[in-house]
Amino acid sequence: MLTLNNIEVIYDGVILVLKGVSLNVREGGITTLLGANGAGKTTTLKAISGLLRSERGDITKGHVELAGERIDRLPPHEVVRRGVVQVFEGRRVFEHLTVDENLIAGAHVQRDRTRMAEGVERVYQYFPRLKDRRAVQSGYLSGGEQQMLVIGRALMSSPRVMLLDEPSLGLAPMLVDEIFSIVKRLNEEQKLTVLLVEQNAALALAIAEHGYVMENGRIVLEGAAAALRDNADIKEFYLGLTEVGARKSYRDVKHYKRRKRWLS
Repeated sequence: MLTLNNIEVIYDGVILVLKGVSLNVREGGITTLLGANGAGKTTTLKAISGLLRSERGDITKGHVELAGERIDRLPPHEVVRRGVVQVFEGRRVFEHLTVDENLIAGAHVQRDRTRMAEGVERVYQYFPRLKDRRAVQSGYLSGGEQQMLVIGRALMSSPRVMLLDEPSLGLAPMLVDEIFSIVKRLNEEQKLTVLLVEQNAALALAIAEHGYVMENGRIVLEGAAAALRDNADIKEFYLGLTEVGARKSYRDVKHYKRRKRWLS
């Protein structure tokens, strides 16, 4: 469904952020992109959704394809029309609009009012908590409710592919589990293709079928989610487990250098 071919991204004409990134997202599947802060994960999503130009970024090499057609030269609203929608990190709701109004704003590419109304009700089926607060200004919602709202708002454009950026950020564990279970339901019931960027590797690999690990603007490891969960380096560096299963602390280590066996 979605393919990145040797993407290179430069900001301000001088700062090289992505250094030949290639990945594939299978239609109807969940693919996760893992990595630490600053690895280039969000830039990868913006390269797909067309939002780089708003931040003085540019794809200088490679291309992005959706179902075999290039989309990297399209403006963001056309990328949305083609069926790719990005859910941003940080729950960017329209705080002074109600829940209903936020959802309607997400349907800006949908001109049929009947289908728009059906879309709103479909969102409320997946997020019944939002239905109870549909007339409340979204700035008064809890963090979990706001995360539900931005995912629901994205669904209003009837996307083929959803780009999810750190949906667990700042949420309590119970809410994180709820959000991830709903994402899994959407994938299974709506056949929604998902590219999930997440620092919580354990949760991401639990619902994904395939994963990529990014460091310093490069893909350094990829494979089936089950294989990545069993990978010794993933366990140690992203799940905080040693090879024998004990949690490890580096507080008392003055100098610690990653082995990065995947780069050898």
